[in-house]
Amino acid sequence: MAYNLLKGKKGIIFGALDEKSIAWRTALRCHEEGAQLVLTNAPVALRMGEINKLAEAVNAPVIGADVTNMDDLKNLFEGAMKHFGGKIDFVLHSVGMSLNVRKNKPYTEIDYGFNQKTLDISAMSLHRVLRTAWDLDAISDWGSVVALTYIAAQRVFPDYNEMADAKALLEGVARNFGYHYGVKKKVRINTISQSPTQTTAGSGVKGFDGFISYAEKMSPLGNASADQCADYCVTLFSDLTKMVTMQNLFHDGGFSFTGVTQAVIDQMGK
Repeated sequence: MAYNLLKGKKGIIFGALDEKSIAWRTALRCHEEGAQLVLTNAPVALRMGEINKLAEAVNAPVIGADVTNMDDLKNLFEGAMKHFGGKIDFVLHSVGMSLNVRKNKPYTEIDYGFNQKTLDISAMSLHRVLRTAWDLDAISDWGSVVALTYIAAQRVFPDYNEMADAKALLEGVARNFGYHYGVKKKVRINTISQSPTQTTAGSGVKGFDGFISYAEKMSPLGNASADQCADYCVTLFSDLTKMVTMQNLFHDGGFSFTGVTQAVIDQMGK
């Protein structure tokens, strides 16, 4: 059901790889709620993914951008503003990549060169995106930026590896830039800490299927789906959440504040 929550709003969606991705589902919901969109991803992801299918569904252009390249990001924001004929109202940052995870290196033996790239792509890219928008005055007053994160930023999940550090840094960037952008332009910046979600990116984490099952049992409401996360993103892009900023918002069915559930106790007793 659509409520026209984003009617007249214009946004950029980073990171829609395929139909499983949260960014993809969010783009569909934003379109359904009346938003105009520009889609973007890294050039290699554009070749690997199916973003043109999404672009057709939501009637949006695709502008490729390497999130570690300031020239690419400048071209993206300038191209988006030209397409929209004005400023941008919201941005979704759904970007993450770990070279050490890809290379199966344990956390205690990470390659520091790989680690630098992981942090640059997965966390400091948010700073680059915000800096570019700041310099170009590209986001409307009271605009909204949302980045996707995970509770491993606060708690230890051994196989999440260096991505836990990347998510902690990402959340720090959101808070700190959120202060400055709020003071200057009333732009709000938040992170959503989502349930483990069966996406192409998530499936690359060792033991992910088992953890999804565990999280389902540990969450009073169960795991939040990609479509439900998309719904939450829509509310944060809308005018209904104008005074919400600098927050890390758990969207995980209650997992984050549950010590143990009867379902887990029963499972352990078997």
